[in-house]
Amino acid sequence: MEAGDGGVDAVVDSKDLQQQSKAFDKLTDRVEDRQLDSSRAQSAMASIAASAEAEKNAMRLRERELAAVKINAADVDIIANELELNKKVAERTLREHKGDAVAAIRSLLH
Repeated sequence: MEAGDGGVDAVVDSKDLQQQSKAFDKLTDRVEDRQLDSSRAQSAMASIAASAEAEKNAMRLRERELAAVKINAADVDIIANELELNKKVAERTLREHKGDAVAAIRSLLH
């Protein structure tokens, strides 16, 4: 009988080893998945940071272009007074339209 019991124990041990092996594989799979997720997250954050930096540079370039536009101070005053706007808004709109007061007024009225 002991020989038969040894065979049963071997089968049980084999099943236990298989279950332990599967559990260990699941554990290592999770660790690998976490590492992959971590690297993806870092990559995404780097991409977001690069995109934000590019956006800031584009805004700086746009502000430089607008600052280079020559505008008439009288046009700013007329637009601000007639449309009851802040002078900064009137000036910005006028610069965006390259000093063309008529185009600036039209854009503000639409």
